[in-house]
Amino acid sequence: MRRENSGEMFSSFFKEKRVLVTGHTGFKGAWLSLWLRHLGAKVFGISLPPPTAPNLHELINNHVFTREITCDTRDLERLAPAILATDPEVIFHLAGQAISRRSYQEPLETFQTNVNGTLNVLESVRRARLNCVVIVITSDKCYENREWEFAYRENDALGGHDVYSMSKAAAELATQAWKKSFFLTDPKLGPVATVRAGNVIGGGDYAPDRIVPDCVRALIRGEAIQVRNPSATRPWQHVLACLSGYLWLAVRLHQEPNISASWGGTFNFGPDGSGRQTVGTLVQEFLKSWPGKWIDASDPKAPHEAKLLSLSIEKAGALLGWYPCWTFAQTVQQTAAWYYQRHVAGDPNILQLSIRQIEDYSEVARAKSLAWAASA
Repeated sequence: MRRENSGEMFSSFFKEKRVLVTGHTGFKGAWLSLWLRHLGAKVFGISLPPPTAPNLHELINNHVFTREITCDTRDLERLAPAILATDPEVIFHLAGQAISRRSYQEPLETFQTNVNGTLNVLESVRRARLNCVVIVITSDKCYENREWEFAYRENDALGGHDVYSMSKAAAELATQAWKKSFFLTDPKLGPVATVRAGNVIGGGDYAPDRIVPDCVRALIRGEAIQVRNPSATRPWQHVLACLSGYLWLAVRLHQEPNISASWGGTFNFGPDGSGRQTVGTLVQEFLKSWPGKWIDASDPKAPHEAKLLSLSIEKAGALLGWYPCWTFAQTVQQTAAWYYQRHVAGDPNILQLSIRQIEDYSEVARAKSLAWAASA
């Protein structure tokens, strides 16, 4: 397949494309859907109702979606016809149980949602023989975390101490099995890839047991932020950073479907070196934009959480020309500004603020001459 100009492809590829986002009512799914619509795509969503109130979906749903379907991805008999009805050209599969600590309370639900739900999406595509690009979003927690300083690469061992991490590793392995067994052997099926992102932050996340929503809830109440694990190090990145990678990978797979096999079919999308910071540092940076206080609420009896995690993004840089745009400080500032405008300043049009952040991020990428944002 002929490779087209990079800038032209990203700016025009999604226009009028039928794109399905599973998990579109969640934090990342809502941002991805908004960006797709901003690029001119016809966006379809399959998901359960929003997992929190408030949420980002409620701010964008009337503007973004061609059609929304309420469906549990664990229900293959309902999911298969729902996917077929959207007739997608690209599928981004984000639906899942995304909270690590919840996996201790709901281990079977976590595993069934993250593994069976993923396989049901792939099986629906296989049975209908849909020739579409499929991007399966898992997590950086899928790696067998050895608590070492080295950044994990795509060919490192998968595993997990907790059910959430193991469910993501299992989803990766199951996807590779379906891909090798069915998708690579059937010319009528499109390419499949999996992607692993770092710790994603940005406006619109209200999930429990996540540090940024915890900060926002405490600050709104005028309370000190209770930080469970201030010394834990994570690869922090803005939601738009990893989404730019997902979108660009979809474009490249559509251009050259065979690269899914030759490139190994999986990519890390993480921050640059400045994003590798402790939870305590993140909170302190957040408080520069929204003043308040925090306290160390470490609990030695709390469920296990990894202390050290870092991702290598060398592969995405070398093969896709993809790199993140905002520094750690910019990432936190943009995140805090979004929440402050909604919950303190009372901005009546957070939708437009969100679109402006997409445009601002794209402009920085263009100034850096990144492949996906380069001028045509």
